[in-house]
Amino acid sequence: QEPLGESGGGSVQTGGSLRLSCVAPEYTTNSKCMAWFRQAPGKERQGVATMDTDGTTLYLESVEGRFTLSKDNTKNTLYLQMDSLKPEDTARYYCAAAGLPCVHVWVGSDVDYWGQGTLVTVSD
Repeated sequence: QEPLGESGGGSVQTGGSLRLSCVAPEYTTNSKCMAWFRQAPGKERQGVATMDTDGTTLYLESVEGRFTLSKDNTKNTLYLQMDSLKPEDTARYYCAAAGLPCVHVWVGSDVDYWGQGTLVTVSD
């Protein structure tokens, strides 16, 4: 199966912005939750932002107000706009799709499909 395809990572300075994109293959169409996770070196994976099929979004508290999740259904693409980036946002970011509502997805164990990740590096 073609994996979810992330792009948009890169290196920026503190305060900079990046927009991550995730193209979701056809087989994820029935997913109830689309999400972004991240994993920094030596740390546990953590949920960053989720979107249910009704468009409800939830954010990790530390990114609330700085990150914005959106979706273009015509392109099957999920976006994560990241503004006011901080060094602690440095991580590999993964797109995910799940057959359960997002409330079940935050720890990552109920994710059905993962992307390969895109690296975000924020320097001082």
